[in-house]
This record gives sequence, structure tokens and C-alpha cells, in this order.
Amino acid sequence: MLPLQLVDSFLLNYNVGQALLLVFAFATVGVLPLRSQKLVALNAIVFGLVFALTPQSLVPVHYLFLGIALLVVGPLLYATASD
Repeated sequence: MLPLQLVDSFLLNYNVGQALLLVFAFATVGVLPLRSQKLVALNAIVFGLVFALTPQSLVPVHYLFLGIALLVVGPLLYATASD
């Protein structure tokens, strides 16, 4: 397990939006081997909500727009997924 000082020193150089974007990228890459379009869509919806609900005092405004875009694209991906 990583010491908290190491994680803290890493995150001090970045804002919350960049850290969330990194987690979103890792989660998306982690879901891709399952070959499930529904899981990718659910991942996009969840992170769209996270980006949209993150307070604007912590992140720049373009992360809000990313959240809104993911909230539009996520349900479209889910609706077009095969059973």
C-alpha cells in the first residue's frame, strides 16, 4: 500500500479534475477487455455525473462541459449496445 505522503506529493501538482480524468481513463481502459459496450456506457454516465457534480471551485469549467458531454454520449452508447 502506498504511503499517504507519496500520494499527497503526487496530487499537489494537479487539480481534482486532472486526477478524475486520470481515474476515468484507467477505468475505461480497465473495462475495454471485457468487450461490453454497456459497461463502457455506464462508466461514461457515472463519470459524467462525477464531472458535472464536482464543485467549480475545485476544477476549471471545462470539466463541467466534459461531464455534460459524457452524460449525453453515455446513454446513447447504452441505447445502441447489443444485448
